[in-house]
Amino acid sequence: MFSPDDHRYMAQALRLAERGLYTTTPNPRVGCVIVSEGSVIGQGWHERAGMPHAEINALKTAGKNARGATAYITLEPCNHYGQTGPCSDALIESGLKRVVAAMRDPNPLVDGGGLEKLAQAGIQAEYGIMENEARELNIGFISRVVRARPWTRVKIAASLDGKTALNNGHSRWISGEPARQDAHRWRARSCAVLTGIGTIKDDDPQLTVRHVETPRQPLRVVVDSRLEIDPKARALQGGALVFCAVDDKTKIAKLMDVGAKVMVVPDPEGKVELPKMMETLAKLGMNEVLVEGGFRLNGSLLKAGLVDELLLYLAPHLLGDKARGMFELPELQELAMRRELQVLDLRTVGRDLRMLARFADSG
Repeated sequence: MFSPDDHRYMAQALRLAERGLYTTTPNPRVGCVIVSEGSVIGQGWHERAGMPHAEINALKTAGKNARGATAYITLEPCNHYGQTGPCSDALIESGLKRVVAAMRDPNPLVDGGGLEKLAQAGIQAEYGIMENEARELNIGFISRVVRARPWTRVKIAASLDGKTALNNGHSRWISGEPARQDAHRWRARSCAVLTGIGTIKDDDPQLTVRHVETPRQPLRVVVDSRLEIDPKARALQGGALVFCAVDDKTKIAKLMDVGAKVMVVPDPEGKVELPKMMETLAKLGMNEVLVEGGFRLNGSLLKAGLVDELLLYLAPHLLGDKARGMFELPELQELAMRRELQVLDLRTVGRDLRMLARFADSG
């Protein structure tokens, strides 16, 4: 059983981990608090890949006082060499008496090995406190290492009758300015922002984070089966990744000239093989992908079973039956065929209603 103090210190470690929300890709967001005789003597969080992990930063501030203390860590300490050394070794050398982790690290390189190593060294090693909160913080990292694909969140701005654009493609602006600024925070935490050629043609979006401070921009990804994108498209400026289904060397060369990378991944129907695309993004270290596409791309991803979560901004107006919907999907013949969603969060953002909903069958 964990005590109220255990929960309090782990909550503090989770708040520290959140400071790496925009920066740790492809690594997980991790915080650490070291406590001795009821006082916090060290704390730290992982800031970015290649820099010291949370445990190392916390041990540095605790110094020699770490001997006999307890460390609260939001994720099981690593026990392998990557860009940095094993945190489990550093924890053992510090003389800690107890280590409490929120959850085991699902990375096959760790997955219980770090805690086992601590226990073998005589340290009381426990896990399972505030595990749900820790999982939510690293839901993308977990998806990538367990399912070999990113956690995919589809962002949609729509009217109350579920329409995302007029029939002619016009969609600026359905949501209000506060909602658009809020959406940039979700862009900032994402490793990649993905859209389709239809949105590129209709809106020519930049797909960059502009309304919040962030030390890095997410990778911009475009799905363009026939390579119809204009090399001057704003989404390509400064580098982007284009997935296509045609090996047109002339078009590919023009895109590469403006700094874009092109990957040819066709399916049998001559479109982009979406599961392969997601697998590729995972191999590139993408934990969370934010989809900002149109109803066709949204529908294709949903039919392929690649949508985990919806981020909906519902504006207080109506656009009518002829306007475009959220997803292009085949007609259902029975209500039993519907996809169930669990609403995780519901709030107003400016004049709009923001809903975060997860598919009941998401991994």
